[in-house]
Amino acid sequence: MLILIALVALVSSVWLTHATIAVARHHGLGVDEGVGVQKVHSHWVPRLGGVPIFVALTTSLLILAWLTQTEVNTSLALVVCVLPAFGIGLMEDITRRAGVLTRLVLTMVSAALGWWLLDAKLLRLDIPYVDSFLVTYSAAAFVLTLIAAAGIAHAVNIIDGYNGLSGFFVTVVFLSLALVAWQVDDVFVCRLALLSAASTIGFLVWNFPSGRIFLGDAGAYLLGYLIALLSILLVARHPEVSPWFPLLLVMHPVWETLFSMYRRARHGLSEMGRPDALHLHSLIFRRVVKHYGVARGCEYRTRRNATTSLYLWLVALLCAVPALVFWDQSHMLIVFCAAFAVSYGVIYRKLVLFRIPRLMTRSPLKRTERTLPPS
Repeated sequence: MLILIALVALVSSVWLTHATIAVARHHGLGVDEGVGVQKVHSHWVPRLGGVPIFVALTTSLLILAWLTQTEVNTSLALVVCVLPAFGIGLMEDITRRAGVLTRLVLTMVSAALGWWLLDAKLLRLDIPYVDSFLVTYSAAAFVLTLIAAAGIAHAVNIIDGYNGLSGFFVTVVFLSLALVAWQVDDVFVCRLALLSAASTIGFLVWNFPSGRIFLGDAGAYLLGYLIALLSILLVARHPEVSPWFPLLLVMHPVWETLFSMYRRARHGLSEMGRPDALHLHSLIFRRVVKHYGVARGCEYRTRRNATTSLYLWLVALLCAVPALVFWDQSHMLIVFCAAFAVSYGVIYRKLVLFRIPRLMTRSPLKRTERTLPPS
């Protein structure tokens, strides 16, 4: 039954995403501007991908709960929990007037609802003395839960904008969470993770490689919050699941966010939240993929955009594989998290200094370079 409903969610998401693109084009809704330090596209794109994902996911989740008569109240509570994070993201996509702080606060409201309605409490990090502190002082655990949920949601939003990057990343994370949930027999987490992945794949059909639509803030905050919620539920319900398992899964966007904050803070605290084009994916687009030729048209620029995501797809898989192998071994997961942080620093420094690793200079784009007209 779960697989069947997941297929329904996928097909529904494909159709709903197509309908969203048509409606957005007709009414001029949620159009992403093509000018800005982080903009890498030059064609018309709506940033409303979160809408079809939300509809397909919540509808399929409630239908499955009704058909099986299991987890009905939990599924209804989940829909209530995601509304603040999704709603404020949608407001930003349409009006562009919801600031970063407002979005973070409303995502924290969603996390607070998850704490009370779903018992999603982050009480364990597998760090000596820290776990006992969190159990003793529930207020500290509550604050940590809010920060974790808002942080992951914001981190997913940072990597949106490159065709297929955020969509593929969250799909890998959801499938990984579903697999571990299945192993520990957590029906609700497995169900929600699988339906989330299916709904996101439907969106990816239109997002990669052509970039017909972006996740937008609604989609990024919705999916980022769901990743945080499912991770917390897994760790809270099953002592055998290491809290470092979901952390390794989301290590790329989380470390990207933390490193960017540190990098900007060196120029003043006021610069921490200012957007720039110095993220790892931005450097790959501008310094690695650009190595294959200068963009001379919308189609070629779109191809460069999609190719950039392929580099980061490998990063997502390199995090997911050891996370799935060692999901119940915190010490091994900590080692891989540290290895990622070090590798990120090495690669980032090489790109900043234009010392591009030779392995990163191979791309199918070389075939299209020959067809470009001379400058």
